[in-house]
Amino acid sequence: MLIELWHIFIEDGIVLIIEHLQLVGVAVLSAIIIAVPLGILLSRDFMRKYNHKIIAFFNIAQGLPSLVIIALILPLLGVGFLPAVTALTIYALLPIVRNTMAGLNGVQPDVVEAALGMGMTPLQVLYKIEIPLAFPVIIAGIQTAAVISVGTAVVSNLIGAGGLGQMIFTGLAMFDSSKILLGSLLSALIAIIIDQLFEILKYRLKVIQY
Repeated sequence: MLIELWHIFIEDGIVLIIEHLQLVGVAVLSAIIIAVPLGILLSRDFMRKYNHKIIAFFNIAQGLPSLVIIALILPLLGVGFLPAVTALTIYALLPIVRNTMAGLNGVQPDVVEAALGMGMTPLQVLYKIEIPLAFPVIIAGIQTAAVISVGTAVVSNLIGAGGLGQMIFTGLAMFDSSKILLGSLLSALIAIIIDQLFEILKYRLKVIQY
């Protein structure tokens, strides 16, 4: 069994792992580019009244099964890498937006008032005080999004995006338990490694802050 798993890994595993990481990496990076600025915007006083409506939209998107999102995107973008990344990006938005808002809203008002009293502009307070203090919470949101994306990316193979889903679905089609097992184990291992890397990053940030 182990020898068979090793042969499958050597034959297909490395390439599919790279494809999987590309899907997850591009999707999470895209989600960060969209969600962090949006979270910052929603944390400002003039946008607070719109928070519930916008977050409700992301909740709906997060609640939809990944297959439904892929089915909705398919007529617009076709098959392949782009629609898969788009679907994964949509899934990754909510935790990053939520944590960015929570991190910024969690900054003590006294700290902000003191910075403003020292002559800093609101923009300077945001970039020099609020974001650095909120950064560990924002990182936790990105961590959640990345781990979720690793599992969701498996389904991307249904629209020809490759990744470890190709190994799993090929195993299902051929009744090959070895491919199903190896694909699942590799996906889980990637999720664990990414999670632990973020834990190390958060620990380092805490050490720097203290």
